[in-house]
Amino acid sequence: MWIHITRRLLGLIPLLLVISWVSFQLVRIAPGGPFDKERKPASPEIERALLAKYHLDDPTWKQYLRFLGVLREPDGKGGTRWSEGGLIKGDLGPSFKYRNHSVNDVLAQGLPVSMTLGLLAFLFALGVGIPTGVYTALRRGEWGDYIGSFFALLAFCIPGFVVGPLLIMAFGMHYRIFPVALWDSPWHAVLPTIALGLYFAGRISRLMREGMTEVLKEGYITTARAKGLSESTVVIKHALRLAILPVVSYCGPLLADLLTGSFVVENLFRIPGIGVFLVNAALGRDYPMVVGLVLVYALMLVLLNLVVDISYSFLDRRVKPG
Repeated sequence: MWIHITRRLLGLIPLLLVISWVSFQLVRIAPGGPFDKERKPASPEIERALLAKYHLDDPTWKQYLRFLGVLREPDGKGGTRWSEGGLIKGDLGPSFKYRNHSVNDVLAQGLPVSMTLGLLAFLFALGVGIPTGVYTALRRGEWGDYIGSFFALLAFCIPGFVVGPLLIMAFGMHYRIFPVALWDSPWHAVLPTIALGLYFAGRISRLMREGMTEVLKEGYITTARAKGLSESTVVIKHALRLAILPVVSYCGPLLADLLTGSFVVENLFRIPGIGVFLVNAALGRDYPMVVGLVLVYALMLVLLNLVVDISYSFLDRRVKPG
């Protein structure tokens, strides 16, 4: 087990290097530059000074080595020194759009908010989706199945940018139960959590229903029932562990998506997460910010998929890591 985990973590290093190189190249291929949308067009002298300040007039390979922090530069005394900062030191560089902040500053400010909202939406999706999926599987072909499946399909088909305004109009403006904007108290998290998690609750419910339906057809379930075990014992102790595997597989990329922020929901409820920063950085050609956020997303995705793989071996003893 530990050998498998160590091997996966070591494989993460070249993978992140490849991702950083590809994203570094892609954002520079896109038309436009980071200073094209200034309020007042800069003179050629000022533009050249800005490009020189951020080393954007250097070749791309040199910029990438400086981003990694492995470039040897003149030290002004006739010798050379390693470039300051860099990815290997945990420094993602300055932001071109937020001039007085580094990418690390923006991540430290926005990532905890996005992670909190994403984790709440994840728990909401699991809390609604799993019981609904189990219930509809146990009531297959009955009215309870039709009603539960209908609402699961409805949640799965309606995106967050439709659910969010409806929740704001109903519970924020008409009944005035919950606040509709900002991130100041637990009450501010209720509507964004539902808007972000409802779609995934419908998706999880469908996966759970299919998984439970297939497991309930297995021979060992029939044997357990023939031994006189109660239906709740059969479902919880014998069927749930294998029926939940499709949901566990889905949880890795789902949690990575949720924890790294949602532009639509964060923008709709005016939440200061990193989802808004990612879109603004892409539109404003803020190269270090885009590459930094892509690396954060990739790191979370790989680590969460590793957690999913490890959890498989505990849920299904037939699965061996490695």
